[in-house]
Amino acid sequence: MPDLSLLQYLLGSGAGALVGFSLGLVGGGGSILAVPLIVYLVGVRDPHLAIGTSAFAVAANAGANLLNHARHGTVKWKIAGLFAAAGVVGALIGSTLGKGFDGEKLLGLFALLMLGVGALMLRGRSTEGDPDVVLTRQNAPKLLATGGATGLLSGFFGIGGGFLIVPGLMASTRMPIYQAVGSSLVGVTAFGLTTAINYAVSGWVDWALAGVFIAGGVAGGLVGARLAKRLSASKGMLNTVFASLIFVVAAYMLYRSAQALGML
Repeated sequence: MPDLSLLQYLLGSGAGALVGFSLGLVGGGGSILAVPLIVYLVGVRDPHLAIGTSAFAVAANAGANLLNHARHGTVKWKIAGLFAAAGVVGALIGSTLGKGFDGEKLLGLFALLMLGVGALMLRGRSTEGDPDVVLTRQNAPKLLATGGATGLLSGFFGIGGGFLIVPGLMASTRMPIYQAVGSSLVGVTAFGLTTAINYAVSGWVDWALAGVFIAGGVAGGLVGARLAKRLSASKGMLNTVFASLIFVVAAYMLYRSAQALGML
């Protein structure tokens, strides 16, 4: 593992603050920026080290947010638990595949995934649903299938996957979005920890960088959440601006990956 400079750790804290701020401001999608920030802003050259480190940081932030949602009673524990259990298996498989994949090609695929995230952020989400939904024999197979598939993608790319988990929970159980958001954090935490542990076994987690990233994320999240209250009437515009930022970062990543692979 390469030794990072003090400046890189300071940049890592700033990168965490940016991710936390975006999560607090728009409520989702921000974690997708963790890997490109660690690679291109902090200057971590190994994509696998960036993915492993960001996976742990995202899991820690999700775990902290989960406690807040649990206090407000918006977590469907049995449903979220089954979804996460299937996803952990998927995340273990996905992260193992990701570790063996060429780093530059992995970043290129990651950029394509970002384009999909940006598109999903531009779509409006319905708030309707059944708040009294419970785990049944009818929805359990759907939860197992969507949980496994989401975990696989989460592990392969080292992302939280909340942007996939929320619609997956809603489609599988018809729960309203506020419950899906709270319940999704169980999966985000579980998938991130699974990926981080798998990468840590191979020495691809910088624990110090993850620590400063998390600390910056907490501070940025507090600022973003406060600002979100003031700009709540402009939620649609905020999502559009943030999705546009994701598109720009994805385009830059594709360009850099193409350069590294000798395609340009």
